[in-house]
Amino acid sequence: MSDPTPTTTDVLVVGAGPAGAAAAAWAARAGIDVVLADAAVFPRDKTCGDGLTPRAISELERLGLRDWVRAHTVNHGLRAHGFGQTLHLPWPGGGLPDWGSAVPRTELDDHLRTLALKSGAVGLDGARAVDVRMDGDRVAAVVFKVSTAPGGGAGATSELREVACRHLVVADGVRSPLGKLLGREWHRDTVYGVAGRTYVTSTRADDPWISSHLELRGEDDEILSGYGWVFPLGAGSGEVNLGAGTLATAKRPADVAIKPLMKVYADRLREEFGLGAELRAPASALLPMGGAVSNVAGRNWALIGDAAACVNPLNGEGIDYGLETGRVVAELLADATGRADDLDLGTVWPDLLREHYGESFSIARRLAGLVTVPRLLPALGPVGMRSDLLMTLALRWMGNLVTDSDRDRAARVWRWAGKASLARDARPPFS
Repeated sequence: MSDPTPTTTDVLVVGAGPAGAAAAAWAARAGIDVVLADAAVFPRDKTCGDGLTPRAISELERLGLRDWVRAHTVNHGLRAHGFGQTLHLPWPGGGLPDWGSAVPRTELDDHLRTLALKSGAVGLDGARAVDVRMDGDRVAAVVFKVSTAPGGGAGATSELREVACRHLVVADGVRSPLGKLLGREWHRDTVYGVAGRTYVTSTRADDPWISSHLELRGEDDEILSGYGWVFPLGAGSGEVNLGAGTLATAKRPADVAIKPLMKVYADRLREEFGLGAELRAPASALLPMGGAVSNVAGRNWALIGDAAACVNPLNGEGIDYGLETGRVVAELLADATGRADDLDLGTVWPDLLREHYGESFSIARRLAGLVTVPRLLPALGPVGMRSDLLMTLALRWMGNLVTDSDRDRAARVWRWAGKASLARDARPPFS
């Protein structure tokens, strides 16, 4: 824990993952007093595929981390496997970088948090948010249970500590315990993810392509509604991040044990990827996706990143959206600094999230929901994998690698589909 920690601050950010660290860094760079709190003591692990697509790279470049990322590993695009085919699909470039990377979250998150502290934020580690103190419709303060020993080791005690704030940014991950205290609700009628990852040594740790197996099969050789991945972490690491994820809805829940599935998946790939025998640090998580949460903001507080279900339903990526929403909320708060306190995040933030992500999340979760329909993937998968053109388009759309500046036909089709899908939603994203 960093002492002395202020008892009051302009902006309190709870959660120091990519979303929270980005929000804290950008706000601090704008001259705002910021406290960045997290329940963990860093470095700490986080269940994730560790992949950084060009959308995430773009945000890391904005933060000044281009060279740091490139020092880890650089990949050219996606190698898609499935239904008897293997396709190499380069990152499309356009309004985004034409390269990607992969950095273990233990290292990435620690580096981003350190960047936020160097930018001027004050850190509060080992501090779990347990309550809020309200002043009318505003959050006046957050109450933390703070460990008095680093890492909460033997003999550690805890104390309650309150940090008052003008604005609160909630970035405490997919479960978002603080968000729940504030009324956040996850709706599982739209598609969500069940995913797991592990680390394993590989003779292809420096592979310049990330691999995705779109024909993911279970222990009984049945096709599952999801995909597996192998993300090389670089020759210096000697490992790959190997994982598998399936999609589900409330009507069609996932009936699969993720950790055993990862072992089955690794066994099938062991020879091709030169995998070691030990699957290190296996972990799994549930992923709310596509803005499938309501109550994402109040008068002076906002949820960002995973807490706001800003996770791509088609590929499970959330780092890019975490970095983006962290930057955007910081820009909002910076614009409000020094003015009369007339910024109502409860109105502005949900509208801004829908403006940025509503269309793409709507069509993405609709398409992802189709994958959960039995027999649909086995019927359509072979057709798609036989077409370089279709899979190139799929890569761009699945990765949401379409920017506002893109004017080509593929971008126009994606935006048209998003508008049409959003108009049909019984519950639009973030509502």
